[in-house]
Amino acid sequence: MKHTHVETHAVKEAAHTSQASHPTPKGESGDWARAPERSNMLALRFIVFMALFFGRHVTRLLLPPIALYFLLFAPAQRRHIKRYLFRAIGPRAGWFDGFRLLHAFASTVLDRVYFLRGRMDLFEVKIEGNEPVDAELASGRGAFLLGAHVGSFEALGACKQQTHQRDMRLAMLMYPDNAQRITGILNAIAVPELRPHVIALGRPHSMLDLRDWLDGGGMGGMLADRTLPGSEEQPAQQRGNNIVLPFLGQPAVFNDGPFRLASLLRRKVFFMAGLYGGGGRYDVRFDPLADFRERATSPEEREARIRAAVEAYVARLEALCRAYPYNWFNFHDFWLEDAA
Repeated sequence: MKHTHVETHAVKEAAHTSQASHPTPKGESGDWARAPERSNMLALRFIVFMALFFGRHVTRLLLPPIALYFLLFAPAQRRHIKRYLFRAIGPRAGWFDGFRLLHAFASTVLDRVYFLRGRMDLFEVKIEGNEPVDAELASGRGAFLLGAHVGSFEALGACKQQTHQRDMRLAMLMYPDNAQRITGILNAIAVPELRPHVIALGRPHSMLDLRDWLDGGGMGGMLADRTLPGSEEQPAQQRGNNIVLPFLGQPAVFNDGPFRLASLLRRKVFFMAGLYGGGGRYDVRFDPLADFRERATSPEEREARIRAAVEAYVARLEALCRAYPYNWFNFHDFWLEDAA
């Protein structure tokens, strides 16, 4: 595939950006990238076993006691959930709201198994805003889909089966530590045509792989609502710049790394969320966030456009948290209040 010198320079700059050193905010321990993710993997393995042997109806009977157990015996996560709910729905939030949030999380973990196995007959999925994404796919340029730890990213599989874009090619963009933990179990669950393709970022060839994937008409998916702690190979480093923005009435740290990638590779960026509505109902939504296809005329303009895109992402995420408060699955010190 032929590329211009300018494109190659942009890819090299993106690789440098992904490895640039930035200080970790005070209180940011990076624990979400270790213990919580590890516990999520254990829960996923258990639910996969139950789902495959007993089916969705029977396995869902286990979700209330699982949610109640974690509500009672996970004090740190309970504390973080309480803080979030107070901001999302107000001081009336109580124990039952925490239970509903944990039950919704357990439900999406269970349903992940069936989404990856193509069992769309079990769900009622409503898709909104997919026309601009379909148009970008038809153009063959590829784009970024930025989600969050809200609802189910795997619900994107519904778009392949319920719209005409059955040939949508999606790569999950992850850093090596997360990719190694998750790829194996997802590949074991998924049927071949729904098996996720993973591009591990932070490696010498990562940006070239990502550029080629996008140039081939593929989509790059990332969850962009967490700051990015250094990996074992880069223990004191952070990818991208951290930006403090108001979120649900309190300053929070967001990372602009995904938007820098989109800017350097000159792609469109869409927000994507698969919101859980209870039972077998999901609401998959797409929203345009930014268009970086036109090159910025100056570094100042580029930085302004990146920040505007991050602000648009945070605003959209906040709106969804208020409209769907039980779909927020960040069970860590998101606002860095424990250190204070």
